[in-house]
Amino acid sequence: MKLGSLTGGRDGRLIVVSRDLAWCADATHIAPTLQAALDAWETVAPRLEALATDLAHEAIPMMRFHERQADAPLPRAFQWADGSAYVNHVELVRKARDAVLPESFWHDPLMYQGASDRFLPPRGPIPLADEAWGCDFEAEVIVVTGDVPQGADRATALAAIRLIGLVNDVSLRNLIPDELAKGFGFVQSKPASALSPVLATPDELGDAWADGRLRGILSVDLNDRPFGRADAGVDMTFDFGTLIAHLAKTRSIGAGSVIGSGTVSNRAADGGPGRPVADGGLGYSCIAEQRMVETISGGAPVTPFLKAGDHVRIRMDDAHGHAIFGTIEQTVATA
Repeated sequence: MKLGSLTGGRDGRLIVVSRDLAWCADATHIAPTLQAALDAWETVAPRLEALATDLAHEAIPMMRFHERQADAPLPRAFQWADGSAYVNHVELVRKARDAVLPESFWHDPLMYQGASDRFLPPRGPIPLADEAWGCDFEAEVIVVTGDVPQGADRATALAAIRLIGLVNDVSLRNLIPDELAKGFGFVQSKPASALSPVLATPDELGDAWADGRLRGILSVDLNDRPFGRADAGVDMTFDFGTLIAHLAKTRSIGAGSVIGSGTVSNRAADGGPGRPVADGGLGYSCIAEQRMVETISGGAPVTPFLKAGDHVRIRMDDAHGHAIFGTIEQTVATA
């Protein structure tokens, strides 16, 4: 099934959405919000599944689902932890500044704790107060968990995945170096991110979801031109079970925690960093990666970061060309 939230209150109003994203049904009589559903998943999920079946058969009152009226499925979450599962992305970033990639990065995941008190709506603007901050998008896959006990192994972590979707993890690249130099992680350089209009249960995705990885082309357009066409199931060094288990090593994880894959990144067929879509490559899922490739190949970056009026579109289609999770579509606006 597919779940979302319409705007209303700080945590939205829970809805079940049809597979083609054309229709939805109010689910607040089962659980008022998605977080409430996740808190009582074993009891609530079967009732939501039944509602989704009734919606598919047009057996209940339903309404048109308009993505522009949707809030983030989880307008605020108890936790947002973003990994870096595509080590190719990390390797490129370090190579561009002549830094060696530590061997540990291939078996010990990178992860940071982000802000979860507000996720942006999928069609809401990206607020930017200063273009000098170097605003960038990052197209990623996310999962939402149920409760995970401390010390959970990979299998337990995988079993705790309740929902899957996409995120635009907004980054302020020019603020990152000074923050990292402090040795204490991201704060100002990681503002609010935007979630996809809907999240889907693992069974809804069929063969596209297997072994903790989502397989499919993650399409990214910048100002209506193809920017990235990476396959999320390729070059993913750490699956979501591994990422969740990594997070759970020293703590329990509460239901409603959002875990990110990090920027989806593919190598070229020859093992190199890849080429832009315009040059016949798979492109990139963030501007920083294209800038890194430009630096490696030409000595300096060419592509600018986002400015007011720039338009970003992120989606993943099924085999029939229909958006699985809806579309994240945002325009940079002066904050």
